[in-house]
Amino acid sequence: MRALELMTRDPACCTPEDPAQKAAELMSQHDCGAIPVVDGEDSRHLCGMITDRDIAIRGVARGRGAEAKVEELMTRDPECCATDSDIEEVERVMTERQVRRVPIIDAAGQLVGIISQADLARNDGALSDREVGQVVERISEPGRRMRSAQAD
Repeated sequence: MRALELMTRDPACCTPEDPAQKAAELMSQHDCGAIPVVDGEDSRHLCGMITDRDIAIRGVARGRGAEAKVEELMTRDPECCATDSDIEEVERVMTERQVRRVPIIDAAGQLVGIISQADLARNDGALSDREVGQVVERISEPGRRMRSAQAD
């Protein structure tokens, strides 16, 4: 199975200039914990990701308010997959980077979709139940994420 077949198409996104409040509002509206960041609404060239954790740790915990720009809080140049990537590649990105969502881009680098850990679990045939369990376990390993958050 390819990323194109499993991804959520045309995900909500924001720009680096948007306030953190807009990213949080989008997360609330779309019931998600991460929003891709694109360089412009028209180009949709992926330049980052912002998560609810980024807003809490890089924003609120450091005294930044809702008006802080997304670019101050986001993770820049996130690893992503192409539309023709197989699901095993998406799984590799999730486990190596310890992320629960992987943006999907087209040949021009434009954001066209996103695949979440839940997408892998819900889709029959993408991964077995055992493989999904292993992905969740590896994504959730303590240590690496905590150290990288402290270094920010």
